[in-house]
Amino acid sequence: MKLSVVLPAYNEEESISHTLLSLHSTLKKYNIPHEIVVTNDNSKDNTLGVLEELSKQIPTLVYYTNPGPNGFGYAVRYGLERFTGDCVAVFMADMSDDPEDLVKFYNKMLEGDYDCVFGSRWEKGGKVIDYPTVKKVINRVANFIVSVVMGMRYNDTTNAFKLYKRETMEGIKPFLSPHFNLTVELPLKAIVRGYNYAVVPNSWTNRKFGESKLKIKEMGSRYFFILMYCLIEKYFSQGDFKKKSQAPKKLVSR
Repeated sequence: MKLSVVLPAYNEEESISHTLLSLHSTLKKYNIPHEIVVTNDNSKDNTLGVLEELSKQIPTLVYYTNPGPNGFGYAVRYGLERFTGDCVAVFMADMSDDPEDLVKFYNKMLEGDYDCVFGSRWEKGGKVIDYPTVKKVINRVANFIVSVVMGMRYNDTTNAFKLYKRETMEGIKPFLSPHFNLTVELPLKAIVRGYNYAVVPNSWTNRKFGESKLKIKEMGSRYFFILMYCLIEKYFSQGDFKKKSQAPKKLVSR
């Protein structure tokens, strides 16, 4: 099964080399057929130039420049419309995610034939390194609210690092979120629409270069909008968007 890895990149010239080289070497080490799809989100620094040079070293790297509109969600969606694999993961360009965890996600999907594999930094076996205190408090409160409202036990919905089968990704379209609320939209739609999933502990490490693109003050209402949208779909859509299961064979008596 071919794995696609989609990375949105905005002004990541200092981080992107380490991230892509580590990602490629890890997937190559485990003989995982893959492609690495980077969306340069109209960066103002030399991210594009770095990608051009890296493409000479990494044969599985493809990259695009998103002309606009720009933003995290738009950049991820740009990549999700262009990947060619049988499954696709969203991976952060700042190396906050661990390529070894991605291998665990991939193997878990293969072993259980899951539609999705979600990471959790807060379950046993997960860990965070240098996570800002204020951001952590907001994260835990937000995820608690999502879990209670949606009636589920999964505790890290806002974690962008997740893996989906191609059929799952097609089944949760159309996408609505232009910003970081896409990280909530994708898993909640998958859950509401009946796709099965496994949860695997993963690690998160704070970026060493550059600055986070997430602006918490700007995102509250956008997260709330997506949460309410998925809640309405869950209770009022009458199953119109549910995963289509194979109909049982009809028995014919003779």
